[in-house]
Amino acid sequence: MTTDPAGEDGFEEYADLGATTENAMEIAETSMDRVRELVPEETLADRMRGKAVHATGDPEFQHLVRFTGASESEPVRAGARAVLAERPVVTDITMVKAGITGRGHDCPVRKAIGNGATLAAETGMTRTAASVLELDRQGVYDDAIAVVGNAPTAALALADCIAEGTRPAVVVATPVGFVKATESRERLRAVAAECGVPAVTNVGRRGGSGLAAGLANELVHVASDARDGDVSLQAGSDQEGDG
Repeated sequence: MTTDPAGEDGFEEYADLGATTENAMEIAETSMDRVRELVPEETLADRMRGKAVHATGDPEFQHLVRFTGASESEPVRAGARAVLAERPVVTDITMVKAGITGRGHDCPVRKAIGNGATLAAETGMTRTAASVLELDRQGVYDDAIAVVGNAPTAALALADCIAEGTRPAVVVATPVGFVKATESRERLRAVAAECGVPAVTNVGRRGGSGLAAGLANELVHVASDARDGDVSLQAGSDQEGDG
């Protein structure tokens, strides 16, 4: 017997996590209840912190998330508005693209990797960096939801593009690793702040594709809630911490 995610069992709130069966939705419900015990949900930024905890299984990760903007919730509002406007979601690699939900939005989703092969061969730069530069040359990143979950060089290339005038609607960047990961996110935060591009990043060596996809998916969930009238995307509509 199948269960209607929007039926009478009360699980519809959790269907956007990817669960479709009754048992899976029960698990999702319990998981999110436990996250909410660990992370307050007073602001839109708190929702991103909660998603980071949910994606990593680490309660301490809520303290590693960073927001670039006039307030902590500004990047979340900007991302949700971009979702509602059906702007493209552009990921660095295939794994992040695979993690982006197909529900609750009509945004085209594409990956950067696979572009820029000629540039990579000519310069010796990484394929992900060359891919970002090639898509930027095509104007793909302007007004897009830019998501980097794996490659620090992709984050560095995106930072250079922003410094040169590219303006994504929002950036979600959680590249992982021991080489350039921390530095790439620091660079991206600095450039985003200077150029007025809203961004969600994290500090430290940890991160990864699952985290980036989860944070991007939370922008979709916020947009869905705004579409239903449950959330306001107006500045100052919740109590916001400093950006």
